[in-house]
Amino acid sequence: MHGLSPWFRRPAALLCVLPVLAQAPAPDSGLAERLYRSGERAYASKAYKEALDTWGQLLQSSPRSEFAPRVLLRLAQHQVDIERKPEAAMPYLDRLRGEYIKSPEAADGLLLRGILLARQARRPAELKDAVADFNRVLDLFPDAATCAEARLQLGRAWRDQGQWGRALQQFIDAFRLHAGSTVVAPAMFEAASTLDLMGDLPGCLRMLQRLRIETPQAPEAKEAAWHMAALVKHRLQKPPLRNTGAWPAGRVKWLKTPTLLALAQDGELLIFQNDLDRVFRLHGEDLVPQGPAAPGTRALLAGPTGTLWMLSKNGLVREDAPAVLPLGTLGAISGAALDRWGNLWVADAKTPALTLFTPEGGSRTMASPTASALASLPTGGVVISADADRKLLFLDADGQPRIVVPYGKDLPAPFRTVTALSTDGVGHIAALVDGGEFGEGVVIYGPDGTVLRHATFKALGISGRITSLVMDRSGGLILCDRRNDLLIRLN
Repeated sequence: MHGLSPWFRRPAALLCVLPVLAQAPAPDSGLAERLYRSGERAYASKAYKEALDTWGQLLQSSPRSEFAPRVLLRLAQHQVDIERKPEAAMPYLDRLRGEYIKSPEAADGLLLRGILLARQARRPAELKDAVADFNRVLDLFPDAATCAEARLQLGRAWRDQGQWGRALQQFIDAFRLHAGSTVVAPAMFEAASTLDLMGDLPGCLRMLQRLRIETPQAPEAKEAAWHMAALVKHRLQKPPLRNTGAWPAGRVKWLKTPTLLALAQDGELLIFQNDLDRVFRLHGEDLVPQGPAAPGTRALLAGPTGTLWMLSKNGLVREDAPAVLPLGTLGAISGAALDRWGNLWVADAKTPALTLFTPEGGSRTMASPTASALASLPTGGVVISADADRKLLFLDADGQPRIVVPYGKDLPAPFRTVTALSTDGVGHIAALVDGGEFGEGVVIYGPDGTVLRHATFKALGISGRITSLVMDRSGGLILCDRRNDLLIRLN
């Protein structure tokens, strides 16, 4: 030791401060914070390009700073909220999950990633990765505020996969463990719907009533009110259908050959008038033209964002699209439905199959009897009428028959054909039927295919050419009479 040069000897004081120096912040930590705050300032003033460039510089110069995961989350949220490009958010979220899983921002990132994956799913089997991300939020960040939304989203994913018991537990945990949060009302509403799927109608009604009492100002409370009205009328009271006459009251010969009806998301009625080749919205007492002209419309739908969709042999006319979208070889369209996954199901009278179009522009054909009409189901699939087989088929999201109902089941006499189908969002199905010993009339089915209410038009005193129907939000039926140019309501 005594032979070492003094230049190689370390003073004791220096040895003491070495650990401190090793733990000191990285030289660029101050720069990282300044870059982050600069980006925040630019973003707040909507100078988005400046903000994104600044944050990109932060990621490049200080990838290990505490601000890096914050930037990744902000960049992902920007792509979703401002650019409306959820696919562009995924690389940021993937990096946040892979490199910064221990950061507090990872909880929000995992939640957002799961939500985006769930939105991209087009069938139940595609929810696997979304479920994994929601579970990671709960497992890795049990005290995070995002757990409330993660439980709600996880419950929806389990429900859409048919795991109703697991879904119900998540919904219950969401409103019990996170009282006062924004998820309480939607979680109660989802719990009520799940109880109905499980066959517990009393439990469903109690939950809906609890929702209305505890969160009266929530949008879900309004939804709960009409759900309760429809459930009580169709499932419990089951009064004989009664013709209340022209609807709105006193308005006769006021339309130009109405042929198709649909219900908008806000509950207002959409009417296609064949002589005018246009759709009109009944807003209060006024008819308001909606969407472009669409001659030869054979199916009318309310799109997922409230937009209008019309199908004819020429293709799909969308209110939010600049051009007609071709539907391939389908030229004899007999019906269409939009499922809860965003897929468009189309039936062709000359084709023993159903064609499914995805929002991304893809399509696939599923084997099926030729369908004369179809309507969406809240469980994710559709119900179709197969006149050749004289059966209603309740199909799941993959097109597989879940329930098969013969046309004459639970009726005094069978009918022969189905002209139109409509559903109400609660699981009830209304069929406009004709032929056979039953004759022309309507039949209302429950989610399990049980006949709930029915009547012939002869018994109701209706004489006209009824071509379409919808179920309104108070448990009534609205019919369009092409021959007499009016609407009729059954209660």
